[in-house]
Amino acid sequence: CPLKNLNFKKTTTLLLLTAFPALSSEQLSELVPNREELNVVKLYAHKGDAVTVYANNRNPVLFELEKTLYPTVYTLWSYPDLLPAFSTWPPVLQRLAGGADLMLPGVMVPSCGLPQVQQGTLCAITLVGNRAPVAVGVATMSTAEMLAAGMKGKGFTVLHAYTDHLCALSLSAQRPVRNVCVSTERMDELLHQCFFHALKCKVKKSELPLLTSTFLRNYMFSCCPEGQQLDIKKSSYKKLSKFLQYMQQQKIIQVKELNKGVESIVHIDWKHSDIKSFVVPEVFSAVSTAPESKCGDGEQLYHAPEIIPLYGVSTKMAPLFQESGHKKGSILSSSEVRHIIISYVKTNELVDETNKNFVKVNPILCDCLLDKWEQDEISKLKWDDLLSRCLEQLQPYHQVTFFGHEPIVRKGNLDPIDITIAQRSSNKKVTIIKNLELYGLDPQLVANTLQQRVQASATINTLPGAKDRVQVQIQGNQINHLAKLLLGKFEPTWTVSVIKGKCFDYKT
Repeated sequence: CPLKNLNFKKTTTLLLLTAFPALSSEQLSELVPNREELNVVKLYAHKGDAVTVYANNRNPVLFELEKTLYPTVYTLWSYPDLLPAFSTWPPVLQRLAGGADLMLPGVMVPSCGLPQVQQGTLCAITLVGNRAPVAVGVATMSTAEMLAAGMKGKGFTVLHAYTDHLCALSLSAQRPVRNVCVSTERMDELLHQCFFHALKCKVKKSELPLLTSTFLRNYMFSCCPEGQQLDIKKSSYKKLSKFLQYMQQQKIIQVKELNKGVESIVHIDWKHSDIKSFVVPEVFSAVSTAPESKCGDGEQLYHAPEIIPLYGVSTKMAPLFQESGHKKGSILSSSEVRHIIISYVKTNELVDETNKNFVKVNPILCDCLLDKWEQDEISKLKWDDLLSRCLEQLQPYHQVTFFGHEPIVRKGNLDPIDITIAQRSSNKKVTIIKNLELYGLDPQLVANTLQQRVQASATINTLPGAKDRVQVQIQGNQINHLAKLLLGKFEPTWTVSVIKGKCFDYKT
């Protein structure tokens, strides 16, 4: 039914302003227009909840659940920064629209860190590589609690998802295929800002001549503020060459074709008034002298996680650790385990008097470390054998610390990156890569990079048997290209991880 009640609209506007103080008066007027009627529709959401939907021109703008107003995904496409956003993988969308909540293993942890939220915070859920939200949900715990839980358990209670019953009201609205669009004028402003920021703070005279493509990827993209995306095609210039030609006409830079079809910036007038008068945005000013935090394609630089093996005290081993004050379930590092065992041996005077390289086996060591068939035969153990047996009997854990995050402790050993060459029909081969997320690598970024390098199609699919996990599949045997990628662009991963153990598992 149509609704024109101005008192209702004033009340709705006040509720929205209270819930989302960042909205300007113009944005509030767009959401709840005074001169247009809102259609009120009551329906059952995808989980069976009865909701009231307020639609403008057949597009659902807001929905009310238990006397609380929430924005729809259509509204968030126009205001992508309205809510803190968490990203998941494309295959998860179908589960969300079917009524599932978002589990933490399905949340992608970017190198720049997760948004800081508290339990009960309303959040947007996006897909990797696209800022257009696909769901609206409530956080079941704070960001700190998510990380402390090792990114396991339910993270968000989903209230509404793209393609659910609520979305059926709209006949025309389609989710943006790529990033949320901005106006041409705003994109021009962003383009100029990134250009002058790069010239004033990034490029050095010794780096000239500089390929224009490199200048865009390695310098301009790194100057784009977080939450925005620089897209020249959406500017009035449409092409980088046209934009740089304009800047050359302003005598700010000089561009030449040093090689056929390849242009380079050969001169920059750093004394130009436009460069000198440019003021670095506040968001960058505090870190303008810090190392680069973004790479050439606009993505955050990959920071290698620190991976440390840990050990949990099992029921069988509890008597051995009791004297040191540790009980079943205590988690220790290898050095702590070594110190406790050495202290136990010395306190109980178990060092062999005739040969100090051996330790006498007392009843507790016998029960904890020896098999039944060994208990009547072994009375002494070498120090190395004693320590290795102890570590083998403890429960495996591992700690992963991503850049800017609290350490995450998980049970079990860290699975290696699994690379498989599989045979398909017509004797075609595909390369399948699993477990990239465990090392903080973005599967979508790896897939996109591989696709560009080898000119073969790459897809992201749900990992069979593992809900909320994905795998990369690319046509052909791409082992060599994948090795160059992982040991080149993402080399810091293996520099850190390979010290602690095996990181790759390759099989055909």
